[in-house]
Amino acid sequence: MAVLVFVLKWLQWRFLIAEGSIEIYIGLIALFFTVLGIVVSRQFDRRKVVRTVVIEKEIPVPVQTPFIVDASALENLNLTAREYEVLQLMAKGCSNTEIAEALFLSLSTIKTHASNLFVKMDVTSRTKAIEKAKRLKITP
Repeated sequence: MAVLVFVLKWLQWRFLIAEGSIEIYIGLIALFFTVLGIVVSRQFDRRKVVRTVVIEKEIPVPVQTPFIVDASALENLNLTAREYEVLQLMAKGCSNTEIAEALFLSLSTIKTHASNLFVKMDVTSRTKAIEKAKRLKITP
C-alpha cells in the first residue's frame, strides 16, 4: 500500500513538473532573487561602529612677553587721549554704543572721535584701523 501511494505521488509530481514547469522555474527564480535581496539589504543595513580615537600631543606654548606700546608710532599719529581710548576699545571688539557707555560719552561724540581717528590713521574702516594699530604696535 505504501509503495502504491509512493508511485502515485511520484506520477503526480512528474505530471506536475511536465505541465507547470515554466511556473515552477519562475517561482524558483523569484525565490532566489528575494533571498538575494534580503542578504544584500542586511549587508547595507549593518550599523557601522563609530570609534572615537583620542590622540594626546604635547604642544609647546611660547612664553608671551608683556605688550609694550610703541610710543614713537603713537606720537607720529598725533592721537588725543580720548581717540586712543576709543581705538583701544575698538580693538577689544566693542561697538560704538558700548564704547559710549564705557567712557560715559554720547554716541555722537564717539562717532566724532572715531571719524577723527580714521582721518589721522589714514584708514576708512574700524577693521583697517585696528589692523594698522596692531601693525604699528600701539594696541595689543
